[in-house]
Amino acid sequence: MNTGFIGLGAMGAHMARNLHRAGHLTHVWNRTRAKAEQLAADTGVTISDDPAALARAVDVIVCCVSADADLLSTLEALLPGAHPGLVVIDCSTVSAVTAREAAAMLATRDAGFLDAPVSGGVEGAKNAALTIMVGGDEATFTRVMPVFSALGKAATRMGPVGFGQATKATNQIMCAGIIQAVGEAMAFAKAEGLPLASVVEALGQGAGSSWYFVNRAPFMVRGSYPAGFRVTLHEKDLKICRDMAARHEVRLPVVEHTLADYATLVAQGHGDEDISTIFRLKDALFRAPRG
Repeated sequence: MNTGFIGLGAMGAHMARNLHRAGHLTHVWNRTRAKAEQLAADTGVTISDDPAALARAVDVIVCCVSADADLLSTLEALLPGAHPGLVVIDCSTVSAVTAREAAAMLATRDAGFLDAPVSGGVEGAKNAALTIMVGGDEATFTRVMPVFSALGKAATRMGPVGFGQATKATNQIMCAGIIQAVGEAMAFAKAEGLPLASVVEALGQGAGSSWYFVNRAPFMVRGSYPAGFRVTLHEKDLKICRDMAARHEVRLPVVEHTLADYATLVAQGHGDEDISTIFRLKDALFRAPRG
């Protein structure tokens, strides 16, 4: 499919390359032009002058930006070039309310919108193994399935616009609980004097295992936390979850606890590390002075 891409960050750059390998990617635009120039040099795709020019040139746009305001400003910029039949697939993580606002903006130009946040981290983006949660019109979803197939291992339509983001929020709450548990477990294992690499190997196939344990506990073993999923990004996502829960007049303990931990990590200078850096706080519990 004649596809453009906006947002060549840690995830987006890999996603764009996978679209190119599948024969879909023709145009790119990125706020930092150097990233677009590198991709164009490697693939031969065209760099559009601005989002509106990209919209005029393609039938499908995949967008992967950092936050709600970034998405809305990008759509405002591309709107003059939006045309009937254009489909914008937003793979960012934003609120369901923002997704519905984005869809309404594009509807004024008879263009379609799918909120399609992804899960799987940088590894999933690189290996075209993302899990994609989609909200939007079923016919539009079916039409752009070749794009989803180039990006991930599974794309599931959850319902109307906003349902993809609500599903991603559910996922982010689960991730918060899992990384809390993995961090505490590994800190406990260290305090008990266990060989941590062997703990990962032994428990990786056990009932308590998870993707995060298998893929992120090794970071804790090494004491190195390369940014697979940065603390500041998960913090942003959990604030979205907090706001969504507040509309039900509910506070979620796992979300609140994790946000408090992330605030501490950011203050300590670890905001750009992977969320597995929460191990620092769990390990410190066992080294705290006893009174």
